[in-house]
Amino acid sequence: MEPDWSRLLTETSERKAASEHWCRIAGEMDELQILSPSNGHALQRLVLAYLHYDRCSLEVGIGGLVTAKNPDNPKSIERLSVHYQAMREAEKTTERLEKQLGLTPGNRGKVGKVARKRERNAGADRFLGAKE
Repeated sequence: MEPDWSRLLTETSERKAASEHWCRIAGEMDELQILSPSNGHALQRLVLAYLHYDRCSLEVGIGGLVTAKNPDNPKSIERLSVHYQAMREAEKTTERLEKQLGLTPGNRGKVGKVARKRERNAGADRFLGAKE
């Protein structure tokens, strides 16, 4: 069920990080009995949002929170870094997806468990055949 990260990400380190995020989250969801195949794409978007946040966070750490004004333009002003703005959007996306997937402690009770197919075994099945 894990996506082919090589089709989505070019850097090896990001593919490795994506796989680690996926395994950690999918394991937690499976343990809580809320993992289903229909959650796959939402989980993929969550992992990509984590990576996007990490990328932008690194850029903000290197370049700073504020973009300097352009010295060639007298009307130019300092602005918040586009990386910081993208980082905030990624944070909102991750919060929304974590809530939808039931990953936050406050929302775990609001997400229904995935119904597991249970094998019926009755004594009469040996004589009458299994009932479907």
